[in-house]
Amino acid sequence: MGLHLMLAGATALALLLYLVAVLLRPERF
Repeated sequence: MGLHLMLAGATALALLLYLVAVLLRPERF
């Protein structure tokens, strides 16, 4: 269970960082 929570958290964080990067720098898309 802990591993699943860590994996889900890491995936969510990565997606959030990617979304922020795209919003801040759409030209790098």
